[in-house]
Amino acid sequence: MSCSFAASPLARREFLNPVCGSSRFISPGRIYQPRTKCEISRRTFVFRGIVASGASVIGSSLVTEPSPGMERLPFKPEGYNFWTWRGHKIHYVVQGEGSPVVLIHGFGASAFHWRYNIPELAKRYKVYAVDLLGFGWSEKAIIEYDAMVWKDQIVDFLKEIVKEPAVLVGNSLGGFAALVAAVGLPDQVTGVALLNSAGQFGDARKESNQSEESTLQKVFLKPLKEIFQRMVLGFLFWQAKQPARIVSVLKSVYINSSNVDDYLVESITRPAADPNAAEVYYRLMTRFMLNQSKYTLDSVLSKLSCPLLLLWGDLDPWVGSAKANRIKEFYPNTTLVNFQAGHCPHDEVPELVNKALMDWLSTVKPQASLQAL
Repeated sequence: MSCSFAASPLARREFLNPVCGSSRFISPGRIYQPRTKCEISRRTFVFRGIVASGASVIGSSLVTEPSPGMERLPFKPEGYNFWTWRGHKIHYVVQGEGSPVVLIHGFGASAFHWRYNIPELAKRYKVYAVDLLGFGWSEKAIIEYDAMVWKDQIVDFLKEIVKEPAVLVGNSLGGFAALVAAVGLPDQVTGVALLNSAGQFGDARKESNQSEESTLQKVFLKPLKEIFQRMVLGFLFWQAKQPARIVSVLKSVYINSSNVDDYLVESITRPAADPNAAEVYYRLMTRFMLNQSKYTLDSVLSKLSCPLLLLWGDLDPWVGSAKANRIKEFYPNTTLVNFQAGHCPHDEVPELVNKALMDWLSTVKPQASLQAL
């Protein structure tokens, strides 16, 4: 799941990077309804809070039974497996045998967001789903969060836990983490699949107009801004972690609400109850989300060397389908599959995503094992 967060218009533009314009689609048997709205209101965006990653649909009641005919990962309040990374506890799920596939969730989500993908993929592959530091069942570490923190986490996870070349699959924030990790360990990543990925393309004009902070800004305005931000974000975090609010947010990003259920809501509310969750949220909003211009999609894609798959929900209100077309245009070694779904197609239309992903995985060539190097 991928999430929304309280942030300025600049932050949301840089992170989600909606791109306006026409595009072509290859989704079989679907009717495309063009969308012209490429921005969402600041109020709507801000109040989505911690749940940005996961979802949304048009339905009125929660359900507790899995989708008909779909096997679902059992929900375990205590989590599955844990790994210590740089002194921090990291949660992950592992199932199946075969070539490794590593699933990386979006902002505000966890490994449980891959509930309908893990069992199916595990029939052919060894599937890992890892919680990024600060999210899910992983430790809510009080650190300075940066995209490179998660890159290093995924790289070390591949080295220490997976121990052989793998395909990385990421939704929203997890998609960008997968990209930077693939660039950081190119010999051990055989392919990358992105589902409505976060990240922005660079803006040279903006970079050239940036200037250093004045003494007034550093000494007076910045401290006042931080106090105000803490007050506002503290309230937003409290509001955003309420179950009713989470359901409302989820229903704003799924086009079909049948999978917005108690399982999904609890997978979000339980981590939000951690004593450090509010501080982590504040740091993510003010220090990570507002400082992403140095990590651009074009700079990362220019270093990528493996096949890329885009599994894109065309009806995503945050990340438009035109962004997928721009990625494909920039990086030719890309396969694009579109769905009539929102921001989290893997949980909204899992049977379609599973089939498209496994069809593509069958074409990815394996590489030498890490243990053999």
